[in-house]
Amino acid sequence: MRILVTNCNTTRAMTEEIVRGARTAAGPGTTITGLTPAWGPESAEGWLDSYLSAAAVLDTLRGYEEEPYDAVVMAGFGEHGREGARELLDVPVVDITEAAAHLACLLGRRYGVITTLDRSRGQIEDSLHTAGVAAHCAVVVGTGLGVLDLGDDRRTTEAFLAAAERARDAGAEVLVLGCAGMTGLRRTLGDRLGMPVVDGVGAAVRLAESLVALGLRTSRTGGYARPRPKRRTWSAPGPGAGGTSDR
Repeated sequence: MRILVTNCNTTRAMTEEIVRGARTAAGPGTTITGLTPAWGPESAEGWLDSYLSAAAVLDTLRGYEEEPYDAVVMAGFGEHGREGARELLDVPVVDITEAAAHLACLLGRRYGVITTLDRSRGQIEDSLHTAGVAAHCAVVVGTGLGVLDLGDDRRTTEAFLAAAERARDAGAEVLVLGCAGMTGLRRTLGDRLGMPVVDGVGAAVRLAESLVALGLRTSRTGGYARPRPKRRTWSAPGPGAGGTSDR
């Protein structure tokens, strides 16, 4: 089984971290391939970055033809694009936001999300609402750290522990790591707080494996029907060029 894991930004070091977490979670016989968009934001932090990232990720998936694959994991917590990817692709598409929340709901009555900047909270809340899992979310807590700040292990651990304690005090019984670059924190937070901690990348990989093993694919009845045939320009045309399109 081969799973594509797409980073939502152009930072290759973060793709490598995501892939390490995905491979750790994957079962025997599953191959993980990481994809980094060739364009877009270096980190996704806010609405503008998210919409730009969604277009870049969809463009990356559309153009990937190197090897056959069985499923896609979208590793951008709270980022846009999952619905478009489900229309575009004929394999299961699992978003780490949905995956983490669904698993958290199996482990406790209410979960809390620990994320990076406070500005991401509303976007994550909207994503959870769209996925139908917001009712069980006790709180979304920001750490005040930017995505590119997560390389400082000590600072990151201290900030996430403080935010996790606030989430627990707000009624969370399970914690969800609200950024794909946080995969290494799961065990540390769980041991220190005595609470289940769900990493979205690992959750999404395991759910993707299950969907493939069960022979399940995205429904084409209704909202995720294949895109209607029409001209679509996917990149800015150069001099004398008409861009690329699909019908």
